[in-house]
Amino acid sequence: MISGVLVVDKPSGMTSHDVVNVVRRLARTRRVGHAGTLDPLATGVLVVLVGPATRLSRFAMRGDKRYRSVVRMGEITDTYDADGEITERRTVTVDRTAIENALTAFMGPIEQIPPMYAAIKVKGRKLYELARQGKEIPREPRVVTIHAIDIVDWQPPDLTLDVACSSGTYIRSLAHDLGQQLSCGGHIRELRRLVSGPFAIVQARPLAELEELYAVGGLAEALLPPQTTLRGMPTAIVTPEQERALRYGQEIDIQASNAVESIQAHDQQGNLIAVLTRVSDAQYRPTLVLPPSDG
Repeated sequence: MISGVLVVDKPSGMTSHDVVNVVRRLARTRRVGHAGTLDPLATGVLVVLVGPATRLSRFAMRGDKRYRSVVRMGEITDTYDADGEITERRTVTVDRTAIENALTAFMGPIEQIPPMYAAIKVKGRKLYELARQGKEIPREPRVVTIHAIDIVDWQPPDLTLDVACSSGTYIRSLAHDLGQQLSCGGHIRELRRLVSGPFAIVQARPLAELEELYAVGGLAEALLPPQTTLRGMPTAIVTPEQERALRYGQEIDIQASNAVESIQAHDQQGNLIAVLTRVSDAQYRPTLVLPPSDG
């Protein structure tokens, strides 16, 4: 049973679901999902989970992100990126110092209003579905954290930024809000995700490379183990008897330092068995169990 993580270098022009469909064909399973949407315009790290590893999606979606973005100043679009219609053009007179000063307002925890063209749901409807019908509804601001913003290049009207941020941050909204702050408007012209949680662009494989691996029967070599989604979570190696108990949903004793709340349980061969939650002292209960490895 194929199970693991593919770090895909998503090309521009494809939706995240388009990439999932390609991987479903290559992996010969419908059990494929992505962990964190990338806009069609965007490229870079898209974490794709295959087989039973899809159950780890909530863990794979956690963690900070880092992006390289090119912001076109002086133009506002309805989608906040270059895929949308230009709704307004303004003269760009700002210099690098003005941009640096404006960026300070976006550091740390900030409230951010999602764009209308977004996949999140409001009252059961995806925002982009409403936007395509010409509707705009009030959106509640969400608290996100911008850890760092570095100006990589400023060649008016294009501003290149390197942004490190929390999960859930909309770089499109950041570009739009920065443009408003500078009174010249702005939208995303290019966007590349460099880091998503524990996964980085150096690990990412283009779809063409995955197609080549599939052609020679080597797709499995591109798969990272499911436990790579759990980086930072303490690990416990369990006995065969404990593994059997976990597979029946039973609690087991684990002497964990500092009484950690969550532990990943591995078998004697290092395969991920389950994610455990502490219920009392040294007692841990399985909250997620993976099927046995073929190996």
